[in-house]
Amino acid sequence: MKRILILMSKTGGGHLASAEAIQAVFHQLYGAAFQVTIIDLLMDDFPWPLREVPKSYGWVANRTPWLWGTIWRTGKRPRMARRIMNSVARAAAARVSAAIVRHQPDLIVSVHPLVQEPTLLALRRLRLNIPYAIVVTDLASAHPLWYHPAAVRCFVASEATYRAALAAGMRPEQMRLYGLPVRPAFAVPVRPVAELRAELGMDPDLPAVLLVGGGEGIGRVGEIAPAVAAALAANGKMHGQPRGQVVVICGRNRRLLVALQRETWPVPVHLRGFVSNMSDWMAACNCIITKAGPGTIAEALIRGLPILLSGYIPGQEEGNVPYVVDNRVGVYSEDPRAIAQRVAYWFGAGKDELAAMAANARRLGNPHSTEQIVAELAGLVQEPPAVTRSNHPS
Repeated sequence: MKRILILMSKTGGGHLASAEAIQAVFHQLYGAAFQVTIIDLLMDDFPWPLREVPKSYGWVANRTPWLWGTIWRTGKRPRMARRIMNSVARAAAARVSAAIVRHQPDLIVSVHPLVQEPTLLALRRLRLNIPYAIVVTDLASAHPLWYHPAAVRCFVASEATYRAALAAGMRPEQMRLYGLPVRPAFAVPVRPVAELRAELGMDPDLPAVLLVGGGEGIGRVGEIAPAVAAALAANGKMHGQPRGQVVVICGRNRRLLVALQRETWPVPVHLRGFVSNMSDWMAACNCIITKAGPGTIAEALIRGLPILLSGYIPGQEEGNVPYVVDNRVGVYSEDPRAIAQRVAYWFGAGKDELAAMAANARRLGNPHSTEQIVAELAGLVQEPPAVTRSNHPS
């Protein structure tokens, strides 16, 4: 059995989601031949006070995005960023070394930009020649700290991040462009929409918009949902029915869910908290409203959903806006009323535009990205076992 150690930190939900997707597909493809362990290196194995820093990310990024954008852009200066991370690496080296010794990995995989320097310094001090791979979990805007020349492989999700990697000193032979790691459910063929809608309690015939705020239910979901419902009602009925229906996934934001449950809705509205079947909800809907998080965008593309971007975190999500708009798979607006009018248009006179964007999205999405990443990671370990099951396209 080979041991793989995935390094992440809970600065946003995407790093953990990517790590869990890789772990799940390793089990799916290779069974017990690989033991895949995920650790939060920053919070569990950095010394105090460094381990406290990730706890402030959510508040800073979502409550004061301008401050986070300033921090992110300041850190993009290569010399400054490397100087800071070299200091962090030296301070954390002993504890990171202990973590490596404790887990005894045959392969280390990073899904976070801040673990490269500390881990590679620890490996040098331990004089261990363990292969080190990087899976970049940002879509179109990636911080230079993601990239390190000592990595044997670096997986990216877009041409933009591929070019950024080369500009940061990575070599083409180190690079792989497959797409973001997504949950295994997104590699499974979609069930009939009628079957999904019956199971989820949705109207079988009305077009549906999916409104999400990520796992934590952040963003202006509470303003957008009533605006969309009102626009669908105000634009009249088709064949005696409302213009459309709305699905709102509130994530772990219980306060938001309770507030929306108190509303009186003029069209069918389906409210949920945190869900584990997002693939089904996406497959049952016709478009999605979301902030510019990379994981949600990647999953929406796989499911062929036109995307209404309602905001972004400055820095790592900025490039995702032109990625969506320039590829003609969606539009961007921060105004709840403009968002609502676009949905009403797509469900009426703009149905051809909606269909064209859906087709573009399906072409751009890669449902097998995680399997491709995992197969290559397995190949970095000596004599990888035969794949027990694969959904790779022929």
